[in-house]
Amino acid sequence: MAVAVGVEEEFHVVELKSGTLVPQARALLDRLPERGFTTELQQSIVEANSRPHQSLHELFKDIQASRRALAAAAEPLGLGVVAAGTAPMARLGTIDATADPRYRRMTENYRVVAEEQLICGLQVHVDVPDRDTGIMAMSLVAPWLPALLALSTSSPFWLGSDTGYASWRTLLWQRWPTTGPAGHFRSAEHYDEVIAGLVRSGVISDAGMVYYDVRPSAHLQTLELRICDAVPRAETAVMIAGLFRALVVDACEAVAEGKRGDERLEWLRAATWRAARSGIEGDLVHPADGVPRPAPRVVRSLVTRLRPALERIGDWTDVVELTEEALGLGSAAHRVRRVAESDGLPAAVEMLVAQTRGERGSDHAAHHSGLLRGYRADHDEMVDLAGEVRPLYRPMLTELDRSGVGGLQRAIRAQQKKQRAQEVVFRTDGDDTHQLFPFDVVPRLVPAEEWAMLERGLIQRVRALEAFLHDAYGEQTSLRDQVVPARFLPQPQAAREGALLSRPGLIRIGVAGIDLVKDATKGWLVLEDNLRVPSGIAYALAARRLGPVRPWPTVAGVDDVAAILARTLRGAAPGADPRVMVLSDGPGNSAWYEHRTLAKEMGFALHTTDDLVVRDGRVHAVRAGRTGPEGAPVDDRPFDVVYRRIDEDDLAKAIGADGGPLWPGLTAAARAGNVAFANAWGNGIADDKALYALVPRLIRYYLGEEPLLGQVPTMLPGDPGVLDEVLDRLAELVVKPVDGQGGAGVVIGPHASPEELARLRAELLVSPQNWVAQDVVQLTSHPTFDGERLEPRVVDLRVFVCNEREGDGLGAVGLSPTVLPAAMTRVAAGGSLIVNSSRGGGAKDTWILRGDS
Repeated sequence: MAVAVGVEEEFHVVELKSGTLVPQARALLDRLPERGFTTELQQSIVEANSRPHQSLHELFKDIQASRRALAAAAEPLGLGVVAAGTAPMARLGTIDATADPRYRRMTENYRVVAEEQLICGLQVHVDVPDRDTGIMAMSLVAPWLPALLALSTSSPFWLGSDTGYASWRTLLWQRWPTTGPAGHFRSAEHYDEVIAGLVRSGVISDAGMVYYDVRPSAHLQTLELRICDAVPRAETAVMIAGLFRALVVDACEAVAEGKRGDERLEWLRAATWRAARSGIEGDLVHPADGVPRPAPRVVRSLVTRLRPALERIGDWTDVVELTEEALGLGSAAHRVRRVAESDGLPAAVEMLVAQTRGERGSDHAAHHSGLLRGYRADHDEMVDLAGEVRPLYRPMLTELDRSGVGGLQRAIRAQQKKQRAQEVVFRTDGDDTHQLFPFDVVPRLVPAEEWAMLERGLIQRVRALEAFLHDAYGEQTSLRDQVVPARFLPQPQAAREGALLSRPGLIRIGVAGIDLVKDATKGWLVLEDNLRVPSGIAYALAARRLGPVRPWPTVAGVDDVAAILARTLRGAAPGADPRVMVLSDGPGNSAWYEHRTLAKEMGFALHTTDDLVVRDGRVHAVRAGRTGPEGAPVDDRPFDVVYRRIDEDDLAKAIGADGGPLWPGLTAAARAGNVAFANAWGNGIADDKALYALVPRLIRYYLGEEPLLGQVPTMLPGDPGVLDEVLDRLAELVVKPVDGQGGAGVVIGPHASPEELARLRAELLVSPQNWVAQDVVQLTSHPTFDGERLEPRVVDLRVFVCNEREGDGLGAVGLSPTVLPAAMTRVAAGGSLIVNSSRGGGAKDTWILRGDS
């Protein structure tokens, strides 16, 4: 697809020695060829024009050549050029307008507005099929222009002071009478009529003074982007040119199909202000719904939306790489402000001159030594947006740096030797053999106040889910009161069977594993509830015990975890002095290490299904426990509690020691109240990914409280009217099967191929009720040692809640939950966003800080 693109860049002329803006544009232009360079309103600004190009690579070379020519002409004069929205150091009253009749007239008419026009922008021209199409396309392009402004922001300083804005140029620019969103025009004729009327009104003197964010060129068959600050890095200019070209191509195609934009000028003005205020370091107003979202998410939504156009043009790979690099570096405004704060404004100007000239190495956000050398991350828990190590982590980083790469490598080898001896292993999906569970050496810190908030919210959530399970297998008042639709409740036969298990004191959720993520702007969110056979407690303990970094005195200990879990399981028994077993499906289970470890530490027998028989309504083992000494005698006493670590579907098919089905006897024993299962079977209805969307409603209904923890916004495609929205936004959502586990079947829209999205679309159309769709969460990252250095990996947190009863009430009545101090931070594999051990991820020690820390 041959669509040409070109750019016009404006540059401030500054004195190299002082960094101050000076009126020396004419002296500079006298040393440059006439073609490609020209004057601007103020004598301190030079403009460079590229030729039109079909290739972004050729455009980049053109921009670089212009910048090199400018630098070569300026330096012998003791001058430099700066591509930024404003020059950080300038003085009013020292710079006059360029000696041109039109510019003189503008200065006389607009006075201070013109006199303070010490600002530079980036303009991009893109070919359009015809003028009518281009003008009608403007309103379709407009909603995404604030995102391009955010990517360009480079003007936080004005007259030597920090304005608090990422683009103060935008605020100065908007003082002209014809700036901002262009509005909606029916045709080129309509546009020309409006502009002619503005000229007749005397508000503007000619059509060249129409400074809309996007406008048709007066002399070319192009649309011109005018919203952006001038940008120090040539790569940023090329990225914006590539994005704008794709926007224009996409919009022109939409116009040809009969689509038209709207006239939400007030919304566009607000979105533009938001972008100017915080650039890509804060929120942007998302064009899809007008809701604020983190700027990187909005930018990535734009790139994803434009993928078909970018691929047709041939720009997809280049634009994605340039965009991710820009998001990683942060805005120019952010970088300028950081240098100014640490080294002063002259140093900030020096950096801008160097970047404009094309010097590399001055544009990286993080300047670290040691293990963090080259570390860059958008939303990191150790390193902040300014590239500084957060105070909480500084003592830890000092200790890690003291060990150095060699010391950490030796510590890992020692750790893995212990793992082999203790058989701390796990099996990933698709792998027939167990391997060492990957533990990272850098602990994660959870401040005391955050942990206290999480404890309250998790206890509330588990109490509501326990109440729902008793209700679902009991009176089903939530259905009667229209709180939960019938499809979320068990089928009548299962409900009747579940009701037989209900008895005073029964706990259905003995141990819950709740997965949390930390969103870069919204904080902690619940990602998933695991109420069947949640794993990870033993791995959390191993992360602490095997870790090479010793916990601080202010870190909560984990020595009581096994005792708390054992007390919880004993408390589930229907009688006093109970016998408890851990029931596993054997060494083939991916978490066999955990089953062995917990049984041993709690002092309980570990059995597999082929050890068991049911006699006289009681559960017995005919073989000694798997963790006991060799040749230990068989204890024939019945078990009162079974800590179930085997999936209920597998348990239903299991064969007992007598060669017969085990399930009928187990269910009869449970109904008779002779044995309790932790966790009870049937809990899957409460950790279904679709029911997850309703948990805040359950909290309000059963507890009469507002939810204390947020969760990821979730849409149910099977609900009326929802499927269309999901299909429209498929490329920007995370879509999960409701019965998926371990990350299986998850499709992350922004990272999916067109083929994956097409297959998902087909599956959604056939069975929308089998899926949920969620907004992409901007997961925080955490430094992870890759063997040579620290690199950012996304993380989540699995927290375990144990439940005991105080009294004999059903549901949440009398439930006494305890949040274990051994939480497991799970780490995604390199380059992955799926945080799950079965998908190649690992874990790290989680230090929960106490209140006296």
